[in-house]
Amino acid sequence: MTNITRRGFLKGTGMAAGAMAISSLSPMSLAASHQRGKGVLTAGRMGPMLCEVKDGKLVSTTNAIAQTVVNSLQTTGPDQVHTKARVKYPMVRKGFLANPSAPQGVRGDDEFVRVSWDDAYKLIHEQHMRIRQNNTPDAVFAGSYGWRSSGVLHKAQTLLQRYMGMAGGYSGHTGDYSTGAAQVIMPHVVGSIEVYEQQTTHPMVLEHSDVVVLWGLNPMNTLKISWSSTDGSGLEFFHQLKKSGKTVIAIDPMRSETIEFFGDNVQWVAPHPMTDVAMMLGIAHSLVKKGLHDKAFLDKYTAGYDRFEAYLMGKEDGVEKTVQWAEKICGVSAKQLEMLAEIFSSNRTILMAGWGIQRQQYGEQRHWMLVTLAAMLGQIGLPGGGFGFSYHYSNGGNPSRDAGVLPAMSASLGATAGSDERGWSASSKVLNSFPVARIVEALENPGKTYQHNGHDRVFPDIKMIWWAGGGNFTHHQDTNRLIKAWQKPELVVISEIYWTAAAKHADVVLPITTSFERNDLTMTGDYSNQHLVPMKQVVEPQGEARNDFDVFADMAELLAPGGRNAYTEGKTEMEWLYQFYKAAQQGGRAARVAMPNFSKFWEDNQLIEMKWNESNAKFVRYADYRKDPVMNPLGTPSGKIEIFSKTIEGFKLQDCPAHPTWLEPTEYTGNAQVDELQLMTSHAAHRLHSQFNYAKIREEYAIADREPIWIHPNDAKVRGIKTGDLVRAYNKRGQVLVGALVTDAIKPRSVCVHEGGWPDLDKETGLCKNGGANVLTLDIPSSRLANGCAANSSLVRIEKYTGVAPELTAFNPPKNG
Repeated sequence: MTNITRRGFLKGTGMAAGAMAISSLSPMSLAASHQRGKGVLTAGRMGPMLCEVKDGKLVSTTNAIAQTVVNSLQTTGPDQVHTKARVKYPMVRKGFLANPSAPQGVRGDDEFVRVSWDDAYKLIHEQHMRIRQNNTPDAVFAGSYGWRSSGVLHKAQTLLQRYMGMAGGYSGHTGDYSTGAAQVIMPHVVGSIEVYEQQTTHPMVLEHSDVVVLWGLNPMNTLKISWSSTDGSGLEFFHQLKKSGKTVIAIDPMRSETIEFFGDNVQWVAPHPMTDVAMMLGIAHSLVKKGLHDKAFLDKYTAGYDRFEAYLMGKEDGVEKTVQWAEKICGVSAKQLEMLAEIFSSNRTILMAGWGIQRQQYGEQRHWMLVTLAAMLGQIGLPGGGFGFSYHYSNGGNPSRDAGVLPAMSASLGATAGSDERGWSASSKVLNSFPVARIVEALENPGKTYQHNGHDRVFPDIKMIWWAGGGNFTHHQDTNRLIKAWQKPELVVISEIYWTAAAKHADVVLPITTSFERNDLTMTGDYSNQHLVPMKQVVEPQGEARNDFDVFADMAELLAPGGRNAYTEGKTEMEWLYQFYKAAQQGGRAARVAMPNFSKFWEDNQLIEMKWNESNAKFVRYADYRKDPVMNPLGTPSGKIEIFSKTIEGFKLQDCPAHPTWLEPTEYTGNAQVDELQLMTSHAAHRLHSQFNYAKIREEYAIADREPIWIHPNDAKVRGIKTGDLVRAYNKRGQVLVGALVTDAIKPRSVCVHEGGWPDLDKETGLCKNGGANVLTLDIPSSRLANGCAANSSLVRIEKYTGVAPELTAFNPPKNG
């Protein structure tokens, strides 16, 4: 890891001042063109793609727009369609099929039986209605959540909830695993959810920033995908940032793919995991001691800073948060912290933060403290200054285009539903909802009162789960606890493409198409709306796979005659797409964007690029607030940035004080036993969470055909571990088998197993043979403010594995599957 030096810093700033001033407000070059006539055009999370088909089989997928930085995920199309892991037919667990109202056997440890679609529909419908008759409607959980597939029509979660609304209502979820802590705390601090907001644009950063701080984010990894479909601009932005010569400082316990990408053009600072708040407090203390904090900004634009400073200087609790105090916790020297304070305050600095730092116990404090540090620097609202929380997500910072934007399928029925003889409700009927990361707690404690964001709420008594479009067995913490809780409902239905661990723990499994096997539309760029892309069906559905749209339309017909027509509103797949396109075309006309009629657009096999907007390219987050905070107040009670929150003070939460605070985690390096190591579960470079874990691209990272575990040479040596060895990582929650990668690219006393590996538990020993990280992670709320997940809050022990390597079965269908 690098020590920040004045010489290295000055070397970086020498080129930065005017390097991008001429060209920075022009569109990135990759947006200018796309390949033509080289395959069927579609799109996925990883962007628009051209698909080559031979003899009815998808054989290759390649990027459809020009790019400078290669995106490895764009090659995965063939494996998504053609893999042994596909669910081919409707399947029912044997013990459930024998007696659905009083099933035998255990989910996850039972054979499956193939049934027809009609029999599967009938079985689900009868048990669904039985459960509704015997319970309140909130006993049905349809809050499935996951990274789904691209497209505005075939959105599994929306389609499921549309059906469940027709059936009489359901329990759903709030929040997400990605930003559960931040999206609840940020409205208290800055009046908006913030983590999903447009950022100060790439051109403004390239033109005005002197120092770019990458705090706990890995954009060269995470910008390979988007929520809708990536426009590719983020990777290009960081490519341009590398070329600009600006000072880039990366604060991360790991030398990530991004740090490797920047090479000599980045200065790496590696704190201990989970100690970001302490590190920021040390920097903040140095600012105050040296009079480098912007008092005028704090007085005019923030509320409660004096209460925070009392804590910072030790007047509140008797502990002064000096750089020496911070060094003992975060492992970054006092001298380095003082120099960071000097660099940040004397230059136009933007703090770009990731989300992993808030996926921890007390995660709310991380983003709150980063905003406080940015406020102390006084650059919020200035071009190239302040902070941002989505530069690593969905290309935040790519300027919004003048565009015809596609609407999307709604969980609520349209106006035509009211004329149906059944009188179908137009409401989605969410009767109860709980934080998504608390699903296990809800299953374990039906009817229990819990706190969330200052309110008392009650968990529903869940009797039925229908999960569609997500893989909760990979994204939820403490897999073994989840497996036990998953036995409690009377019925579990999984709509799935692949035999994931969730599918293997279901009663009924329905085979669903991939996005390559149906028609749809999507925008690229969740913030930019840069392109509108036809998602054409590339190959026929495999096996007996069906679209979610058709599955839930069929199920709706079983609710009552006319249900299918009400659900579909009398429109076919292509008629829905025509309606969505017409709406976008109307919006495009208002924005003076030329769009052909739908039939020509579909036939042309071309995406539509939306119009560059010079004014939008100059967007600076919080510029209006800085210009006039009275006329443009924030959505907080004071209208200002709240460094101290009277609202949160009123909640009286021990695990979320009223200002940013260092709280010692239950499990972290600072209280670890001598042989325990801090576990990090960061994103993998060559998959999308758990997606593509089965694909050929696995060969790019697997070690001994398992998930790799990053280990520092010091920690490996004392345990006799070398790269390529099998390693058992374990704690009281479980154990996993992983392949050793010994490297100095990780902080000593830390290890990393990337999240998303499919659980593959040995029935005899309980050992996860595929290295599923969440077998080891702690399932606790970030705090009772947000109840977010705390996946990066675990300690583990490791040892060299000397037994016979067990067979990897994670991607094998179950018996008879």
